[in-house]
Amino acid sequence: MEQINELAENLKLLGDKTRLTILALLKERPLCVCDIVDILETSQPNASQHLRKLKSAGLVSETRKGQWIYYSLNIEGKIYIQAVLDYIPSLKQKIDPMKNDCCE
Repeated sequence: MEQINELAENLKLLGDKTRLTILALLKERPLCVCDIVDILETSQPNASQHLRKLKSAGLVSETRKGQWIYYSLNIEGKIYIQAVLDYIPSLKQKIDPMKNDCCE
């Protein structure tokens, strides 16, 4: 029953377009919150709130580089999440033009 509850909660998180988009972005490479804000054209508090929920569910992890925090996927062992991400179109074209220096 615990596994079903976890699955239901994680799928509920994926039901939000913004969180699903964040996971699709992180599928390409780790990003800092300012990158995510730029791509989603949203506010930093809004992006942070979604990231906090994803982190709380164990779907993303964070790594500190200097004063900046970079987020990456953490879906090992969650094959149902990987299966969903396999069907999401690549957002590589949104990430590639970025200079990756907004946090430098």
